[in-house]
Amino acid sequence: MRTRLFTAAAVLSGVVLAASGCSAATIAETPAVTVTADLASPLSALTVLDDAKDYSGLVQAALPSSGILAPEEAPVQSLPVTVVSHDLAGDVPVTVSSTDRVISMDISGSIAATVAGLGMLDSLVARDISTTFDEAADLPVITSNAHTVNSEAILALRPDLVLTDGSIGPIDVVLQLRDAGIPVVFVDTDPSIEGIAELARQTAAALGVAAAGDALAAELSATIEAKIAEIADIVPSGDRLRMMFLYLRGTSGIYYLFGQESGSDVLIDALGGVDVAAEIGLEGMRPMTDEAMVAANPDLILVMTGGLDSVGGVSGLLEARPAVALTEAGKNQRFVEMDDGEILSFGPRTVTVLDALARAIYAPTSGS
Repeated sequence: MRTRLFTAAAVLSGVVLAASGCSAATIAETPAVTVTADLASPLSALTVLDDAKDYSGLVQAALPSSGILAPEEAPVQSLPVTVVSHDLAGDVPVTVSSTDRVISMDISGSIAATVAGLGMLDSLVARDISTTFDEAADLPVITSNAHTVNSEAILALRPDLVLTDGSIGPIDVVLQLRDAGIPVVFVDTDPSIEGIAELARQTAAALGVAAAGDALAAELSATIEAKIAEIADIVPSGDRLRMMFLYLRGTSGIYYLFGQESGSDVLIDALGGVDVAAEIGLEGMRPMTDEAMVAANPDLILVMTGGLDSVGGVSGLLEARPAVALTEAGKNQRFVEMDDGEILSFGPRTVTVLDALARAIYAPTSGS
């Protein structure tokens, strides 16, 4: 493991001085460019940077549409069906008799996207705040923030199935729905390529469309693996980019580093980068410290668009957290941003997300 902890004390002394000496006008922000995914155009046709580190400035990775591709015909259902619910306390059987009114909820919006990808969008009667794809825009939101639900609000919608992974709660509130007679099925949402396929199968099983789940799982696995191989072919030779995912909510004073098992590690690996958070032994989501940022010293930082906006953009972040400004990414203002509801949504849009990010990282001069 390569770290720079031995220099942290010396560098951080400079951070303190920088923090006391910076004014709002001292850091000028480099104009941003936007790069859009295009699955019809191969990455090999791009003008790729000769040196992946030889670029400065913010790049926005965008999807051509926030929609979800779905089968032209709805899948054939077989109900009632009894499935295994992977409750946090252990597996339990749950019988689903109807899917006319479905609520799916998780912190990344992956379950709702999977429901849509299976051709069952019309069954959804509500959405969580992380479900941002176009077709779900008019559904009522049942989360007060990314983590919290209100049982009364859900009961008022009269759902006949609730799909979740336990990342939204409180968990007691979710289980109260089952006590009220609503089938609640917990599915696995492991942030990995294999996990995307398994989520498709488990979601489909709960909806009574197991065959459609097998088909979607196979399709997603094949297209994502092909995109990862395509990305590997355009990664410039030499040292790989050292990348980090930084979660920002400036209005709440939240600055989190995402490490192993957070989903960002899978993303960075698929993009051909070095996950520097994993390199310093960071697991899950941890508050950002100056020491950790200095030790990691990323070349490029991935952020959510809403998060970056909440801290006043790149210049606002560098002024608020001088330790970030001292990293290679900070010095070059090398940030890649993507919409909050897209960048860590593991499901039907993953291949398009990877395509957009690869273009933004390795061919930012190609434009949109």
